[in-house]
Parts: sequence; C-alpha cells; structure tokens
Amino acid sequence: MTDSFVPTLLDRATHAYRRAGRFAYHFARGKLGGDPIFRHLLQHGLLPSDARVLDLGCGQAVFASWLLAARKLYDAGHWPHDWAVPPRIAHLRGVELMPLDVARAHRALGDDHPQVEIVRGDIREVDFGQVDAVTILDVLHYLGYDEQEDVLRRVRDALPRGGRLITRVGDADGGWRFRVGNAVDLCVTFVRGHRLPTMYCRPLRDWTALLERLGFSVRAVPMSHGKPFANVMLVAQLPA
Repeated sequence: MTDSFVPTLLDRATHAYRRAGRFAYHFARGKLGGDPIFRHLLQHGLLPSDARVLDLGCGQAVFASWLLAARKLYDAGHWPHDWAVPPRIAHLRGVELMPLDVARAHRALGDDHPQVEIVRGDIREVDFGQVDAVTILDVLHYLGYDEQEDVLRRVRDALPRGGRLITRVGDADGGWRFRVGNAVDLCVTFVRGHRLPTMYCRPLRDWTALLERLGFSVRAVPMSHGKPFANVMLVAQLPA
C-alpha cells in the first residue's frame, strides 16, 4: 500500500497550493515529494498527538499542510499499516520572516483550518509561548552563533517536561557532501526570492553538545536519503 499511498498523500497535501500560484504549488510538490524528512516524521510518529506545535521558519507552511492531509487520510481509513498513527494537531503556529512565503501560506490554507496559524515574525524576537513540540527545519544556520543558542534556550523554556524539539542541520564536518548541501540551499533560497544569506554552520558534535548543555537528550538521524548532502535530523527531548 505504501508505494501507492505516498503519491496520494502528496496530492492531498499540495492541492491547496494551486490557489496560491504556480510557484507555490510546484515548490510544495518538490519540497514534500523530494525531501525525506516529511515522510520520516510521519512514518515514525515523531510528533505527539493532540499537541501544540510551533514550526519556526515555516516557509509557506507545507509541513502544516502535510500533517493536515495525513490526518484526513487516516480518519478516512486510508493509511499504511506499518506507519505510526499521524498526529491530530490541537494547534500549529508557524512563524516565518519572509512576507511572500507568509502570503502564499495564507492563500493556500485560507480560513479552512482554524487550528493552523501562520504569522510573520523573526524567530529571534517572537514570543514562543508554551507548546508541546517545536520543529526548526533547515533554519538555524541562518542565525549567528549566539542567536542560535538564544533561540534554542527559548525553545527549551517553551516546552514542558518531556517536550520535544525536532531540527535538521548540516554537519560541517561532512566534507564535500556538506559543501554540496550548502550550495543547493543557497540556490533554493535565491529561487524563493530571498537575498543570499551568510551561513553559520557547526559540526554535528557541536550541535549535539549545544543541545545537551541546554538539558536535551539528543538522537541524531542521517537525513539525506540518497542525496549527496550531510544533513542530519536531531530529535532532542527534555527529561520527563
């Protein structure tokens, strides 16, 4: 069932982006269809159900749309038996700096999903509130080193006991794979209409040490899946 299911999930998750324009639709299909982390998060049940989720640097909110589509398919009885039950989202707040991405998210999701809130803001400044899980996918390396630590400290303070942070970073010790990944990242950033940023990268051991200093236990999962990158997903959990 899995081979036929994933295209169905992709269609459901990206359909709404047609009303946000050609670029928004094709970007959503490319991101959700080609990036292994979205499938992995669902397949392995890494987000708790009935959770308040904070997605920092959410872009045009494709992850929110992915989660909504997954739950609808599950509720309709169309779900792979060997995948975890997809989470029911109590509330998802996405924070994105770029106004074009926020506008695309609003046009796609509209008012159809009251449990999803996409706001424009700088994650270095916005109030995180109190949440159950936080995702920061491919964002931290755009912040200065002190800013990275400050954001992660505030994430820790926003989470309860047992709360979970899921982030993806590049391993700066990854050699040519790391350099290729950075080059692709810069190209995607430019195509999305953003200025080419300075990147503040760390070796995997330093990302892990930083999170552990903040009180998280950390599990690292390679997250490139056949692509020539040095991407790693970090599942960071506070003690229960």
